[in-house]
Amino acid sequence: MNKKQILEIFKRFQKANPNPTTELVYRTPFELLIAVILSAQATDISVNKATIHLFKVANTPEKIVALGEKKLKDFVKTIGLYNTKSKNIIKTCGLLIDKFNSKVPDDRESLESLPGVGRKTANVILNTCFKQATIAVDTHIFRVANRIGLAKGKTPLAVEKKLLEVIPENFIHDAHHWLILHGRYVCTARKPRCPECLIKDLCEYPHKTVAL
Repeated sequence: MNKKQILEIFKRFQKANPNPTTELVYRTPFELLIAVILSAQATDISVNKATIHLFKVANTPEKIVALGEKKLKDFVKTIGLYNTKSKNIIKTCGLLIDKFNSKVPDDRESLESLPGVGRKTANVILNTCFKQATIAVDTHIFRVANRIGLAKGKTPLAVEKKLLEVIPENFIHDAHHWLILHGRYVCTARKPRCPECLIKDLCEYPHKTVAL
């Protein structure tokens, strides 16, 4: 895929959705951090259904520590891997209180020092809360980038580095959300919705679906 094609792809994404953002519901960087930790191998919808109740009761590190692991589990037990996630959230809240003055840090090294926070989660926080030009490569972005020929790679990190290399700088910040939404609703895993895709003429996927 050449530079002209890539530029046109992101121009179309921007025209269709000028202000893309996460579908996780949050009001503060801390709430987003907790929501993203919970979202690993889970849907944003399932996370939002849990956090709407959790955040009414506990939406700061101090309040979640006071809530305790057992009660936290009651709020998030509908989410996959909730036992491990609850342990990590309690530990993360303790570290935020002890090391970061109860604030979510705005640098990768500090974020990745928190339990339950890997590179992908750190990228989401840096991008969405702190407006940094990062791309969190989840399953959707990994699939889309490889499938359409935008950035091919065998690992999420390889795809992330390639995306940062090929996407025009002025589109990088929003590219994260555009690609996730495209993978979630159009370029889906089992049967991509090619007939309604706004970049189908630029896509290099050889097995495009056709309208019935």
